[in-house]
Amino acid sequence: MKKTKHQSLWITFFVLPGLLIVLIFIVAPLFLSMFNSLFSWKSIVRDQYVGLENFTRIFTQYPYKDRFYNAIGNNLQWFLSTMLIQNSLGLLFGYLLYKNIAGAAIYQRIFFIPVLFSIVAVGFLWNLYMNPNMGIINRLLKDVGLQSLTRAWLGDEALATPSIIAVNIWRWVGFPTLVFYAGFNTVPLEVVEASYLDGVGEGRLFTKIMFPLILPSVMVITVLTLIGSLNVFEQIYTMTGLEGGPYYSTDTLGTLFYRTAFGGVDSGIPQIGIGSAIGVVIYMLTFVASAISITAFKGKEVQL
Repeated sequence: MKKTKHQSLWITFFVLPGLLIVLIFIVAPLFLSMFNSLFSWKSIVRDQYVGLENFTRIFTQYPYKDRFYNAIGNNLQWFLSTMLIQNSLGLLFGYLLYKNIAGAAIYQRIFFIPVLFSIVAVGFLWNLYMNPNMGIINRLLKDVGLQSLTRAWLGDEALATPSIIAVNIWRWVGFPTLVFYAGFNTVPLEVVEASYLDGVGEGRLFTKIMFPLILPSVMVITVLTLIGSLNVFEQIYTMTGLEGGPYYSTDTLGTLFYRTAFGGVDSGIPQIGIGSAIGVVIYMLTFVASAISITAFKGKEVQL
C-alpha cells in the first residue's frame, strides 16, 4: 500500500508540469477563444453577446468569406504538396538509408541538418535567394544560359505559394526521412530474410511487406503534416509578409487569423471576435481531420 502511494506521488511529480503547460497554453486559450468568438468587440474591449454571428460572417460576408476560402485553399495546397512530394521523398530516402547505400551515415545527417535551422532565418535567407534582381537563383539560371526561366518567384501570384512550399520541403524532408528510416528498422529481419528466400522481388517486398508494416510511422507523419499545413504561419510571414502577398495568393488560415485578430482584414482595426472564430475553426478542422486520419490508419495496421 505504502509502495503504491509512493509510486503515485512520483508519477504525479513527473506528469504535473507537462499537464499544467498543456492546460495553461493550449486548453485555456482554446476555451477563451471559443468564449471571445461569441461576442462583438470594440477594438480590444468586449461588447455584446452575438452568438454565432461571427462564424456566420466568416462564411457568408465579404471580405471575410473571400479571404477565408482563399486561405483554406492555400492550406489544402500545402497539405497535398507536402504529402505527395515531401513525404514521398522522405519515404524513398528512408528506404535507401535502411538499405544502407554507400554514404548512408553522411546522407542521414545531410537530410536532417536543415530541420535544425531557425524557420525565421530560413524564410529570410530564401527571401533573398529568390529576389528577382539580385537573388542567387535567377543569377545561377542566367549563368547556365537559362535566362528564360528566371522569374519573380515570390512576386508572381501563380508561383509564390509553390515557391514557399518548395523551401518548406527542402527544410523538412529530413524529418519524415528519419521517421520512416526508424520505421523500416522495426521490421523484423527474419521477415525480410524469409521474403528473399521465397523469391520476393525488391518492389513487391516494399509494397506488400515493408510499407504495410510501417503504417504507424505513416500515420504519425500524415497527422503531423495535416496539423502543420493547417497552422503554417512563420514561413509565410517571413517570406511574403502578413498580408500573404502578392494579393493574398500566399495567405493561409494562420496569417488570416493573426491579421484579423490583431490588425483587421482590410480596415487595419483588430477584430478579436472574428479572429477568435477563425481560431476555433482552425482548431475544429485540425481535430476532425486528425481524428479521421488516425481512425483510417488504425483500421489498416498490420500486426505480426
